[in-house]
Amino acid sequence: MEKKIGFLSFGHWQPIPGSQVRTGRDALVQSVELAVAAEELGVDGAYVRVHHFARQLASPFPLLAAMAARTRRIEIGTGVVDMRYENPLYMAEEAAATDLLADGRLQLGISRGSPETALRGSEAFGYVPPEGSSDADLARQKTALFLAAIEGQPVVQADPRMTGGAGGGLAVQPQSPGLRDRIWWGSGTRATAEWTAQQGMNLMSSTLLVEDTGVPFDELQAEQIARYRAAWAAAGWDRQPRISVSRSVLPLVSDEDRAYFGHERSSEDQVGILEGVRARFGKTYTGEPDVLAEELAKDAAVREADTLLITVPNMLGVEYNARLLENVVRHVAPAIGWVHPDQR
Repeated sequence: MEKKIGFLSFGHWQPIPGSQVRTGRDALVQSVELAVAAEELGVDGAYVRVHHFARQLASPFPLLAAMAARTRRIEIGTGVVDMRYENPLYMAEEAAATDLLADGRLQLGISRGSPETALRGSEAFGYVPPEGSSDADLARQKTALFLAAIEGQPVVQADPRMTGGAGGGLAVQPQSPGLRDRIWWGSGTRATAEWTAQQGMNLMSSTLLVEDTGVPFDELQAEQIARYRAAWAAAGWDRQPRISVSRSVLPLVSDEDRAYFGHERSSEDQVGILEGVRARFGKTYTGEPDVLAEELAKDAAVREADTLLITVPNMLGVEYNARLLENVVRHVAPAIGWVHPDQR
């Protein structure tokens, strides 16, 4: 299995001591600059989180289009877009336009969304679940319409007064061939992973699982991936799916690294209550590069996934994060089977 490495930025900005990302403009511009730097290092993907009502990246398509304009090879993507907030048809237009500008490099992660600071934030955007349905139901309904739109299915009837008398259905334009195969669903449970496979979407396994069976996070995630693959095979899709997992990987190479993260060392899994449900969070990998390489190579879910997304401490700035990614691809990534693109 060919392994790919990407970075995942949460796009935080705060005007606080030590922050290199003090404004919204800083967060956007530096995200583009980090994508450029990552491509030069051989990193395969540049991914951004999407959050609303927070000092984080929010509207991904202008940012992804800017990344595309400054790069030529690296995949650009999201992890993830909260579908509760989206107009599916407008999003289909934006996604297709961005993918065309990127020459087919868009890898679009979407989901029901994660816990957020806003109370009923998507309702403020004008989207209220119908009576008797949940936020999750609303997200899935919107996703179905979005997928139909990017597949080129008719989503509205033509007006014969404007079409010379012709009737029939009209599809959203533009269309970007192949985009449908590059949609990922951010899944936080084993059951939603199976649903993801049934919909023909790639699997973006969450940084946490909203369930806990007592086994280590990487083993629970590996079981989730196995269930996804079984459901994919049962659905009879004619392509091989992509699967990603995210990890915080912090090699301690310089005095600066040790000053920032030397006190952390590799942690254990964390178990807590999230929105009333027992959840398990994966550990942080921190330490000397050779030790991290050995630990990461033993991670059951990293072994099973084809793509590893490295979460970056973006508020430390582009220069620091480019060095972090360089240390990962040079000293750690080869241990999990990653090969520089120039050598593939």
